[in-house]
Amino acid sequence: MTDAKRGYVPEDDRNFSPEALKLLQTASRHISYLINEGYDLKQAAVFVGNHYMLSERQRLAIMRSLATETQLLCRKERQISLDLLHGKEVWVDGFNIIITLEVMMSDSLLFTCMDGAVRDLASLRGTYRLIPETTDAVQMMLDVLQDAAVGRVNILLDEPVSNSGRLKSLIADLGEAYPFELDIQVLRDVDRTLYGKACVITSDAIILDHCESWVNLTAACMKRKGIQGKRVY
Repeated sequence: MTDAKRGYVPEDDRNFSPEALKLLQTASRHISYLINEGYDLKQAAVFVGNHYMLSERQRLAIMRSLATETQLLCRKERQISLDLLHGKEVWVDGFNIIITLEVMMSDSLLFTCMDGAVRDLASLRGTYRLIPETTDAVQMMLDVLQDAAVGRVNILLDEPVSNSGRLKSLIADLGEAYPFELDIQVLRDVDRTLYGKACVITSDAIILDHCESWVNLTAACMKRKGIQGKRVY
């Protein structure tokens, strides 16, 4: 198992230093204004990012952190607390959550975003390998769900992503120690499967805008670890 420093590149120390964050927060204010006026987020990030000479990772952090006022209101209305999951069935966007928790376990960058969701900069683009932190990440996810006394956990993994089968096997092995029902599926289109579902566990912005309700599990995991995400807005 390799790539133990999930989601980290050496330039991050400079790109997200305290001084850099001040610049990013200024840029984010301009981009927020534009997207609330109807401009496309990516186009606004390019326009403002060029003006402030932001790096690609700085722009990515901003794009993952911001949302329009309408999106923020809808996501807040759909969010439900872990305390309300007793006996319920939950749906987990597997790679989305596990990779972010791997990043957390690797002490790499995490961002607390406008909607309260926690996001990272680990762009794997279909390539995924298990790393030493994977087991801890899965166990923390399952621990939090056990403490919430959920009744059933459905974990969906993207079939096109490499090593999805290995991750499924690891989750299944670890899951035997937990009291809830556990179903792990490898699917071609996880996103659309989660559209319309209730009690979805993800930070994927598109899914948050299409699901019936969602749970901010990663933020709860960060709280347990005493970690605070960076803010670029």
